Amino acid sequence: MKKIKLVISDLHLGRGRQLEGGVTNSLEEFYFGQKLVEFLHYYCSGEFRDYEVELIINGDFLNFLQVDYRGHFLTVITEQVSLEKIKHIIEGHREVFAALRDFAQTPGRTITYVVGNHDQCMLWPGTRAYLNDVLKTSVKYKNIVYYFDGVHIEHGHMHEAANRLDPKRFFLKKNLPEPILNLPFGSHFFVDFVLKLKQVHPHVDKVRPFKRMIRWALFNEFWFTLRSLFSLTKYFADSVFRKDPRRQFPFRRILKVLAESAIFPDLSESARRILADERVHIVIFGHTHVYQYRQWGVDKEYFNTGTWTELTSLDIPSLGKITKLTYVVLEYPEDGGRPRGRLKEWRGYHRIEEDVAIS
Repeated sequence: MKKIKLVISDLHLGRGRQLEGGVTNSLEEFYFGQKLVEFLHYYCSGEFRDYEVELIINGDFLNFLQVDYRGHFLTVITEQVSLEKIKHIIEGHREVFAALRDFAQTPGRTITYVVGNHDQCMLWPGTRAYLNDVLKTSVKYKNIVYYFDGVHIEHGHMHEAANRLDPKRFFLKKNLPEPILNLPFGSHFFVDFVLKLKQVHPHVDKVRPFKRMIRWALFNEFWFTLRSLFSLTKYFADSVFRKDPRRQFPFRRILKVLAESAIFPDLSESARRILADERVHIVIFGHTHVYQYRQWGVDKEYFNTGTWTELTSLDIPSLGKITKLTYVVLEYPEDGGRPRGRLKEWRGYHRIEEDVAIS
């Protein structure tokens, strides 16, 4: 049987484009449900009907950080809070989860889920069991790294100070009534600071290059930008001196976050270091939202799967909104050798018309 593996990441499914009562959800970032349905159908039919296909979801598939809990955005996240959030996400994207269920029920199809920084809630046994029940399959979960056949796959947040998790302590329990997620600094920053900006400018974290956006904002939104920069300075100062058993970040850690700070970090150097291991031939990351391919020497390749959300570029050659539904296909040769990777863009089936995404 021929065999392929599909790697996708950073789809950021939230509560859906419409909230209760028909109100538009300005914080929803995933507009391509129908295209994802077609993607899953394509790899279950036609020439792939008799293939063995593994779907590898490489982090940030579910955007828990951007889903409220009873009207509030929380950084104290218990298992029960996570369960309520995943139910809202599934309700907001019924067609996607129905397609995932159909994919999983097709003979020869399996799903692997690598946890990212926006879907850290998938570390709880309860959310994993709930998703398994919805999809009527046993998803294979990986906390950080998925390694097989010389291929190293991880989301990528572990190579960045702001979003790095403590691999020995996923949950906080000491002096707390019940366990909560041990969120990294970046998650606290996103919920406590970035989300407040997004309620005014929903695409504030989707613009690149970041420095050019700041210059543009100072010229066009001077007072808003000045207030935001002042609030940012205050936030970092408060983080240094705050004493809270639910969030503790040493001064040195915050300095490292500031030194490494980047809205779209480049993980190619981290990939190169992993590829120095003679057992590894391919590294696949997500997280950066920028698709990428690099090669070092013979049979040492790095892929970044990019994102299925919209970006806005302020660079003149690519000025405007950018949407590329990129993914990686790992193809196994029929002679049984190791897999080869290809970076692809999903264009979907031909459609005469479709709704314009408005947020």
